[in-house]
Amino acid sequence: MVDNMSKRGFDPLDYKFEDQAPNPGEATEVADGVYWIRMPMHGRLNHINVWLLRDNDGWTIVDTGIYSENVKQHWKSIFDNYLENRPVTRVIATHLHTDHTGLAGWIVQKWGCELWMSRSDFYMCKVMAADGPSDVPEDAIAFYRRAGFNEERLDRYRSRFGQFGANIAELPAGYRRISEGQYLDIGGKEWRAVIGHGHAPEHVCLYCPELKLIIAGDQILPKITPNVSVQPSEPHANPLKDWINSCQRFRELLPPNLLVLPAHQSLYVGVHERLTALIDWHEVAIEKLYELCKEPKRAVDVFPALFKSTINDYSFFPATGESIAHLHCALDRRMLIVEEDEKGVAWWCQA
Repeated sequence: MVDNMSKRGFDPLDYKFEDQAPNPGEATEVADGVYWIRMPMHGRLNHINVWLLRDNDGWTIVDTGIYSENVKQHWKSIFDNYLENRPVTRVIATHLHTDHTGLAGWIVQKWGCELWMSRSDFYMCKVMAADGPSDVPEDAIAFYRRAGFNEERLDRYRSRFGQFGANIAELPAGYRRISEGQYLDIGGKEWRAVIGHGHAPEHVCLYCPELKLIIAGDQILPKITPNVSVQPSEPHANPLKDWINSCQRFRELLPPNLLVLPAHQSLYVGVHERLTALIDWHEVAIEKLYELCKEPKRAVDVFPALFKSTINDYSFFPATGESIAHLHCALDRRMLIVEEDEKGVAWWCQA
């Protein structure tokens, strides 16, 4: 995820509830029947915002936090102090990443309720959770070698492979599908599912016209740009094209005065301004990428066009995926061409 606020100067967003951010294990009501909960995470993004919605005969939870005993204890505190002796009747995961799905299986099992997700993200999550450390596919090694990884980096990838399943409770065998445009009755109010693409296969956002708010997950974050990456599982994908198209569609669909409930950082008003800024950031990045590729470059050589911060061992893999996404988008626009050398490494240059 890229912090792009510093590039924009004046911030047009109107932040809300900044002095009411809940401590872990506590909840703040931000709209009628909508409670804001924060669960801790490791790293620069030290929290995730998750949501507790008063439903018709119980409660709906949207996103869960990572799989850890610490986060479990915070959920137990929520269950003990905020449910008003009513059950959790549904868990919704906006998308497959472990900070959103980590405890979904645990909560579903504990309460005997259903998990609701988009189809692509449910099955992708199941597949990734099933991968073990010994299952490193050779075509994935070829993918990262093509990007410019040396043998040390490839060994690092091998050592990291299969960790996804260790960070998520086992998901149920079945789920309830959420589709684009679907209306969900939550607490007698209509919530419309709006699906975004690029950061995840089918990222579910929940828009409630009556409350004038949208639960946005990672799709419309206020100060950082969500990671948009090409993965070895779909090596020729163009997720950045999907991402920009989603931002444009959201801007056309959503009214401008919504309260945005993002998965990280602050709640805010200014969804149109933010969507425009997200599009503009990537368009500028593509232009910088084009200029950098006057001479042939590998995917691992183009980080300076996209990132201001130093790329460390932890961020190297998502940075590589994001670089490839921008290269693929520029290739699709016929701005760049690509050739492979005898070692299978891809070199990108201006068309």
